[in-house]
Amino acid sequence: MRLISGLLIIALTAVLNVSAFSGSGEGKDDGLKWYTDLSEAHELSQKTGLPIFGFFTGSDWCGWCMRLQREVFAKQAFIDWAKDNVVLLELDFPRRKEQPAELKKQNQDLQRAFQVSGYPTVWLFYSTKDPETSSFKLSALGKLGYPSGAVKGKEEEKFLENANKILAENKTN
Repeated sequence: MRLISGLLIIALTAVLNVSAFSGSGEGKDDGLKWYTDLSEAHELSQKTGLPIFGFFTGSDWCGWCMRLQREVFAKQAFIDWAKDNVVLLELDFPRRKEQPAELKKQNQDLQRAFQVSGYPTVWLFYSTKDPETSSFKLSALGKLGYPSGAVKGKEEEKFLENANKILAENKTN
C-alpha cells in the first residue's frame, strides 16, 4: 500500500447538522461510536488528540466494504485498537437508502478532497477548523483498504499492522 508522504492540506466547507443521522455502529453492542458528521468527529479529535479514521463505504452494495466490516471492524482486536487510537467517521455512499442532502454533500466533498475512487477506502487524518470561515483543513496521514495478503481469519492483524505503521510514521514529538 502506498503511504502518503507529507501532509495533504485541503480546505473543506463545514457541513453542519448531520449529527442526527447514525453511522454503521448504531445497534451494535461493541462499544464503538461511528460518527457521520465531520464536525462532531473533529471536535472529539481536537479534545482527545486522536486522528480521524475516515471509512469511505458503500454500505448497502459494496461487498468488499461489508467484508472489511465483518473480517476486521467486528473483531475485538480492532474494537480495542479503535477505542484507544482513532475517532471513527463513516462516509457512506449507499445506493438503496436515502441520505439527507447535507450528509451527501459532506461525504462527496471528503471523497473529492481525498480523491477516493474505490471502496472500501480508509483515510487517517487530522483536521483543523478555521473559526472565521468554518472550513476544514485536512492533514492526511495515510490510506488503508482491505488488507491484501492477510492470513485468512486474521485479516484484522494485517489491517492493524498497516494502520499502526501509518500512525508511527506520523507521530509528532
